Amino acid sequence: EEGLEARTAVMQLPIGKEANFTGVVDVVQMGAFTQPDENKPTPKSDIPAELSGRADKAREQLVEVAAESDDALIEKFFEGELTDEEISKGLRTGICANQFVPVLCGSALKNIGVQPLMDVLVNCFSSPVEAKPIKGIDGEIVSEASPDAPLSAFVFKTMADPFSGRLSLFRVYSGILRGDSQVYNSTKEQNERLGKISFMSGKNLISTPQISTGDFGGVTKLTLAQTGDTLCEVDGSIQLPGIEFPKPVISFAVKPMREGDDDKLTTILSRMMEEDPTFQLDRNETTKQLLVSGLGEVHLNVVRERMKNKFGLETDVEIPKVPYRETIRGRANAIQGRFKRQSGGRGQFGEIWINMKPIERGAGFEFVNSVTGGSVPKNYIPAVEKGVRDAMVKGVIAGYPFVDAQVELYDGKYHPVDSSDLAFQIAGSFAFKEAVSRSNPVLLEPIMSVTISVPEHFMGAVIGDLNSKRGRIMGVEQAG
Repeated sequence: EEGLEARTAVMQLPIGKEANFTGVVDVVQMGAFTQPDENKPTPKSDIPAELSGRADKAREQLVEVAAESDDALIEKFFEGELTDEEISKGLRTGICANQFVPVLCGSALKNIGVQPLMDVLVNCFSSPVEAKPIKGIDGEIVSEASPDAPLSAFVFKTMADPFSGRLSLFRVYSGILRGDSQVYNSTKEQNERLGKISFMSGKNLISTPQISTGDFGGVTKLTLAQTGDTLCEVDGSIQLPGIEFPKPVISFAVKPMREGDDDKLTTILSRMMEEDPTFQLDRNETTKQLLVSGLGEVHLNVVRERMKNKFGLETDVEIPKVPYRETIRGRANAIQGRFKRQSGGRGQFGEIWINMKPIERGAGFEFVNSVTGGSVPKNYIPAVEKGVRDAMVKGVIAGYPFVDAQVELYDGKYHPVDSSDLAFQIAGSFAFKEAVSRSNPVLLEPIMSVTISVPEHFMGAVIGDLNSKRGRIMGVEQAG
């Protein structure tokens, strides 16, 4: 909460650490809970002698924090001891009021401290029905957290399953979500049909007819719903605030390890993107590469590993190619483009004359028709333009798209029998390539605007590195 001082209440202490971590000491119950055998309930045991002093001190501090949350408890605290029930009551009051942050410990991998954590959640945390009123995307209250209120549920995660398809996990914020019913996706503004709904127990789905306020559930094969969407009554309009995901910071070109898996790769990458909104997929039409973007190399490696384990698809990545552009710096006048072919019978003939000049950066391409006297019939002029545009796609210098130039068609010749659209297309392509080669052609590099935060003693090295890459420093500001 804004303005809340960071105050903690230590409710558990660890027994051992790292590889020797074997259990926890519960300061409220003043007992030890060690690693259970075969997932049996963990029995309470005596606190190890080496932790007895720390546990007593933590208990004193915890009782004081619990008592401060309630006037009646603080009076009894000054008069004598508080019972475990009174301590739990005080902790519950303080946690629900955001007066302090409870601190617990454990290991899900070793199944240590899980049972005491569940006990604390049940005894000391507020139930969903006791939560604050629910606010929509505009910050206004839209519903109460009650089973009797209108339905509102939030899809917080989407999972791709190779067998059951897309699995959407959701939390019901108000009302009751029933299976085999129709709801309204207020984010997509379309109705959505629900099938069977389930509770999640690890990887297992436990079917249930309905899920009430505060509970989590899952539903498979939703057509529209994605992570961050709100589901509500068909005639309702509740929309809950979405999730703000960080933007990707690194990209790699990805390709399948086995030949013939290209279509499979695209399909599976799309499913992984639905599952993880911070993972994005794009195709660079310039370099013809499939690019995956994420929050770091580790993130992308994890996604690739999951694709391998889930779908049996192995991939390889490489540094993306730079999407250069080509253009010209000079002019070229009176450039001829001529295509003539005679092989018995009807031949092919087309001849044009063009001028070429550069135009301002970002303007794209201009084609100007200045033909007079019918030297090139009107029906062939679009073919000339098409030939020029086709040649622009692969450029002249290094095969990159050509941009920012004007081509003027001003003269030409044709044959009443041998001329055709194809002949003038090829003539236009020849003229364009010749004009580019005579107009001082250059490669254009992409420009990126970058903001860098760096400690002061590294600033000189970083600026030197940027200068070595022909970076231009636009300004330096001190932060803090």
